[in-house]
Amino acid sequence: MSILKDILYKVAIEAVKGSTEIAVNNIDFDSRKIEENDVFIAIRGTVADGHEFIETAIDKGATAIICDTFPENIVAGITYVQVKDTNRALAFMASNFFGNPSSNLKLVGITGTNGKTTIASLLYQLFKKAGYKVGLLSTVKNVVDDVEYKSLLTTSDSITINRFLKEMNDVGVEYCFMEVSSHGIAQKRTEGLQFEGGVFTNLSHDHLDYHNTFAEYRDVKKLFFDQLPKSAFALVNSDDKNGPVMLQNSGAKKLTYALKSYADYRAQILENQLSGLLLKINEQEVWVRLIGTFNAYNLLAIYGTAIELGLDNLEVLRLLSELESVSGRFQFIVSKDNITAVVDYAHTPDALENVLKTIEDIRTKNEQLITVVGCGGDRDKTKRPIMANIASTFSDKAILTSDNPRTENPEAILDDMEKGVEPQNYKKMLAILDRKQAIKTACQLAQPNDIILIAGKGHETYQEINGVRHDFDDMKIVKELLEQLNK
Repeated sequence: MSILKDILYKVAIEAVKGSTEIAVNNIDFDSRKIEENDVFIAIRGTVADGHEFIETAIDKGATAIICDTFPENIVAGITYVQVKDTNRALAFMASNFFGNPSSNLKLVGITGTNGKTTIASLLYQLFKKAGYKVGLLSTVKNVVDDVEYKSLLTTSDSITINRFLKEMNDVGVEYCFMEVSSHGIAQKRTEGLQFEGGVFTNLSHDHLDYHNTFAEYRDVKKLFFDQLPKSAFALVNSDDKNGPVMLQNSGAKKLTYALKSYADYRAQILENQLSGLLLKINEQEVWVRLIGTFNAYNLLAIYGTAIELGLDNLEVLRLLSELESVSGRFQFIVSKDNITAVVDYAHTPDALENVLKTIEDIRTKNEQLITVVGCGGDRDKTKRPIMANIASTFSDKAILTSDNPRTENPEAILDDMEKGVEPQNYKKMLAILDRKQAIKTACQLAQPNDIILIAGKGHETYQEINGVRHDFDDMKIVKELLEQLNK
């Protein structure tokens, strides 16, 4: 049991009704999970307002309520704590409740539009290969040393984050690498955590359904670096014009990485093939198994982070050469008749263009490039025509299809995408609503030596239609279809 007063440490309290000396069993912001002697934190979300469930939480046994406005009905014997910001209060309370676990390991946050999952996952992989106990909090999965858990969000809620960090403490994890999303920052989920370092990848068109403007999206990312302590490092991509912006008000140790400009950590691509990259990093050559310019940036961020965390330079280069690509990030197979199928999570215009340009760099031009791409429903609509334009411009054939339509009409999503296809590219474009049929059509159109890119879902093993998740794995499906065509 914890004492309420102790878990309110660092919370900006406005007023209290009742005693904070009471013992509590647990804390939660979901009234359905509340049990006897728990604390309920009322969060104002985008879908529901936790303040409407205060009475439900009390009926289920809550003895303390954290809210930003006192309810009209004050129940005797219940402690009410009015705070300035319940999201921020939740972050600090979760950290306090679990014993401030982030302070007992070296936590590094990775933020930006593209590359977060790859960098976090490969840092986990590298430090494991170096012999350390490591944790990972990512879009793909959460890992406590060797134990894997499914992940539903890029950045989990504050309670989940701190619960995993506490579990990491319990098994002796020394380093943890964490994806930090703009939603997570905006909703204060990372506050109350002690970071050893922060990494910025890049910034491009994404999440404008949530942040309204690009400037707001950028400033939310910047807030993460503004909040880093002086003891931490801030490593940013200085080839991205927003990289220096991230460092402007940060008190952390300022560091840069780049391929095109002067930086603390620099790399040059000497060779770029389907089998890998030959890089020169800070004047030392290393062969890696990953492909493309975007991965050169990712590997440079990983190198800089590992050096800043104290690993030996030559050891880091050796470990970089052993890293394997992350699930759904430029993951490819080659069929018996030499058709290459690439599956990639590219779900933003910038990411899609990066992947297509990477393929352009390594192809011979004697083959077709067939791209299958969709856009998600209930998300930023403005990027749909842009992505269709990119796919039809850089491909020999572009098949527009469904991604995760969620609660939106898939035909309406395709209509939005088709508006971006320029007249000269109409002949190269097909629109096929059913994603499996779209992938099958790509396989049927492909000739020996051709390349198929299936973009948008990557590591995801489901398709969400009308709020229901159905089994759907791009890599599994294209593999099966190519095998069937080879028979």
